[in-house]
Amino acid sequence: MASFPPRVNEKEIVRSRTIGELLAPAAPFDKKCGRENWTVAFAPDGSYFAWSQGHRTVKLVPWSQCLKNFLLHGTKNVTNSSSLRLSRQNSDGGQKNKPREHIIDCGDIVWSLAFGSSVPEKQSRCVNIEWHRFRFGQDQLLLATGLNNGRIKIWDVYTGKLLLNLVDHTEVVRDLTFAPDGSLILVSASRDKTLRVWDLKDDGNMMKVLRGHQNWVYSCAFSPDSSMLCSVGASKTVFLWNMDKYTMIRKLEGHHHDVVACDFSPDGALLATASYDTRVYIWDPYNGDILMEFGHLFPPPTPIFAGGANDRWVRSVSFSHDGLHIASLADDKMVRFWRIDEDYPVQVAPLSNGLCCAFSTDGSVLAAGTHDGSVYFWATPRQVPSLQHLCRLSIRRVMPTQEVQELPIPSKVLEFLSYRI
Repeated sequence: MASFPPRVNEKEIVRSRTIGELLAPAAPFDKKCGRENWTVAFAPDGSYFAWSQGHRTVKLVPWSQCLKNFLLHGTKNVTNSSSLRLSRQNSDGGQKNKPREHIIDCGDIVWSLAFGSSVPEKQSRCVNIEWHRFRFGQDQLLLATGLNNGRIKIWDVYTGKLLLNLVDHTEVVRDLTFAPDGSLILVSASRDKTLRVWDLKDDGNMMKVLRGHQNWVYSCAFSPDSSMLCSVGASKTVFLWNMDKYTMIRKLEGHHHDVVACDFSPDGALLATASYDTRVYIWDPYNGDILMEFGHLFPPPTPIFAGGANDRWVRSVSFSHDGLHIASLADDKMVRFWRIDEDYPVQVAPLSNGLCCAFSTDGSVLAAGTHDGSVYFWATPRQVPSLQHLCRLSIRRVMPTQEVQELPIPSKVLEFLSYRI
C-alpha cells in the first residue's frame, strides 16, 4: 500500500517549510484524554488565532504577534500559562480592540470554535422584536465555543466577556460556523443528530432545527454567499441545505465511509469533503457531480474495504482563499497540499496525531491541531493565480452552474468555468 499514485516519486514532492509551533503546556499527572485540539480558527480579518488547548481552555493570540515571535525566537513556542486568564465569569480583559493574548476558561471540554464578525447593515431576521440585549457594532469580533455538555458560549474577543450562553443541544457540539455575510447567524452541529441555527443579533434566539442526519453530525460549512450550508456526519452522505428556506436541497452520495469534514471554495462553486474512506472528493454543489478525487491510499481501497479501519483516515480538509489549493490531514502522519487541477499532492508536511487544519486569512499559512493540544504551522504553496482563474472566481461568485451552462460561449470556456478542465 502506498500514499501516492505509482507515477509519482515521493522524493520529488516538495516538503513544506515549518513556520512555527505552539506547544500546549504539560502539567504533572496530566490526563491523556481531554487534551485534544479538535479545532483551530483564524479571525476573518486575520487579527486573531484561536485553538482549543485541551481540557476546557481556549487560547487566543494576536496573529501578527504570533508570526513575529516565530521569527524572533524560532519555531517552537510553549504557550505561557501566566498570560492573562479569563474565566467564564470574567467580564473585562483589557482595552477594547487592542489585540491581546489571553486564555478563556470555557468550563468544559471544547470541541469546536468559530469567529464571527458583525455588519450593522445586516439586521436580525426576527423583525417583531425591537429591543435587543446586545447591539453589535461594525468592529465587533465574537468567538463561539462548542462544549462537551452541549452548550455554546459566545465571547467578546477583545474584552473576554461572556456575552451569551446558548442551551439547547443535548450532546457534544462538534462544529460551529458563522454565516460569512456578517449577519451573525450561527449554525451548530452536534452529536444529537441535529443542526441548529442561532441569530446572535436576536440575543442568541434559536431560529431553526435542521433534521435529516440519522447519526452524529461532525462538521458544517456555509457557502461564501451564506445561501447554502453543507453538513456531514457519521454516514456516507453529504447534506446540502437552503439557508433562506431552511430546507434540504439534496444529498450527495459517493463516499464509502463516514464523512468527517467539509469546506466550500471561496467562490462557492466547489465543495470539498473528507472521509474515513481515505478520499477527499471535490463536488459541484449545484448538481452533485464529483469533479475530482484526491486519494490517500494506493491502490484505492474497494468499497467493502474503504468502509473499514485503515491508517489513512482523512481527518480534515480546508480550502485556501486563493481557490487553487486544498489541504488535507490524514492518519498516515502527513499533511498534504493539493492543487484543484492535479490528482497528487504538490507539497507535504509531517504531522503525527493530527485532528484539524485551517488556512490563515491570507492563505499563506496552514495551522494544524493535534491530540496533545498543540498547533503546528507551515508555509503553503504560493503562486500567482492566472488571469483566467481570477476571472473564473469572479464569475462563479455570482453565477451557479446552471446559469453558467446557459451562457452562449465556446465549450472549452464553459468547461473551464465549470471546473471540468
